[in-house]
Amino acid sequence: MASPSIGSVVAAARRVLADRPAPLPGDPPRVVIVGSGFGGLGMAIRLTQAGVTDVTVLEKASSLGGTWRDNTYPGSGCDVPSHLYSLSFAPNPDWTRRFPTQPEILDYLERTADEFDVRRLIRFDAEVEALTFDEPSGAWTVRLADGDELVADVVVTATGQLNRPYVPPIEGLESFAGTAFHSARWRHDHDLAGERVGVIGIGASAIQFVPAIADEAGHLTLFQRSVNYVAPKPDGPIGERTREAFRRSTLLRLAYRASIWARFEWKFLALRQGSTIGRLGEQRFRQGLAQAATDRLPEEAVVPDYPLGCRRILISNDWLPTLHRDDVEVVTDRVERIEPDAVVAGGKRHEVDTIVFGTGFRATDFLAPIEVTGRGGRRLSDAWADGAEAHLGITVSGFPNLFLLYGPNTNLGHNSIIFMLERQMNWILAALRHLGSSGARWLDVRPEAQRASNRRVQEELSRTVWGGVCHSWYKNAAGRITNNWSTFTYRYWWRTRRFDPAEFEMGAPDPASPPPRPGRELVDA
Repeated sequence: MASPSIGSVVAAARRVLADRPAPLPGDPPRVVIVGSGFGGLGMAIRLTQAGVTDVTVLEKASSLGGTWRDNTYPGSGCDVPSHLYSLSFAPNPDWTRRFPTQPEILDYLERTADEFDVRRLIRFDAEVEALTFDEPSGAWTVRLADGDELVADVVVTATGQLNRPYVPPIEGLESFAGTAFHSARWRHDHDLAGERVGVIGIGASAIQFVPAIADEAGHLTLFQRSVNYVAPKPDGPIGERTREAFRRSTLLRLAYRASIWARFEWKFLALRQGSTIGRLGEQRFRQGLAQAATDRLPEEAVVPDYPLGCRRILISNDWLPTLHRDDVEVVTDRVERIEPDAVVAGGKRHEVDTIVFGTGFRATDFLAPIEVTGRGGRRLSDAWADGAEAHLGITVSGFPNLFLLYGPNTNLGHNSIIFMLERQMNWILAALRHLGSSGARWLDVRPEAQRASNRRVQEELSRTVWGGVCHSWYKNAAGRITNNWSTFTYRYWWRTRRFDPAEFEMGAPDPASPPPRPGRELVDA
């Protein structure tokens, strides 16, 4: 292989400093992106920077933002610090708090879409119903719920893992005479003042909205299936002098961002089975939480009975004080049924006027309810019958030129998903760069490559706290961990740093084009 010229090295260095991807070779593909949250917007920005002009972002709602558009419940915010929960190539030196609130995150996404001029690429009220691959042409047909169809060379799904609210099938729910809604579909038109409110499901959302509505509601009854590990939230305002320093110094801002990433990264040590750090951390948590127990709030209502990290560790400064309020009751018995004016748990009726479900999302039903059909008429739902999996969490064998952002086994329990998303975006660009230079129409990960990468991930996961006897949304009904990444995020960076053509089958090459370039495509080139 010929050595790179000085000019090409200089050009690459300039791109890195400018934080722009290299242009794609060949004819730019027609790309459809599904979803306009962090992943969808970030991918659209990176594609346009790489010279792709035919990009369409399909958004089923009438506005952008993904989960930060949907989760507008009182107190909604993020448990990852602001400067790490943002795109590195779209920095925001003006975050006002260490941990961002939902309105500020949504405002950031809106401004980012405008700053990079990608709002014009979004087609709103365009729900995707089906994706169908045509092997002879190497193209995808994208069918919308309104019957319209688009044709694309490449499809990138950015639908996330937390976009379909889950409400458990509780007996009698349809008979409830009051108001009931999921936290991700908050009824802002409904006044909770003086009402008896029942909250079913006490997780990451409830730990935020329960304290926020405690003063308004007349009485809160919390039905919790299990207890959370809750740590103090080191939140606070970011002063104007600090913000001005971030505006003036890119190096300072990047160093601060890197320090947050590093502090969060080491926390994975506590998520390994048998970890000394995990054991000591669990003991400290249990001792601290046990001190919050009272005669009215027994220890089993505040101290978890499962290993630290099995579920995401939550952070809050007002959760435990809220539990001690006289107008808040914690019920640890299983919910048996719902009656027109009450929730029945442990044989006792708890009268309520409104029910709020904080019961999470259908997180393991990746891409559902979109019908995806790949080579040979193979359906993705069949391929994932035993649980979703993808090579590096990004691409699935039998479904060429289909790329997933925030796909199977890329969720985190200790760091920022934005880091993972950016690695996936870079890898997808490298794949498209190779595709353009090869003259092929499509690329499809080989089954053996997908099996090997997923076998490695599952082996690593078996050594984490999630692999133990512990119920969480990270697992599907069969107990397979389909959502979480298996180790440190720097290892995900390492495994996605290059695109390896040997792991892929290339389809419908153009005889007039040169053969694929040897070696591997650098993800960060």
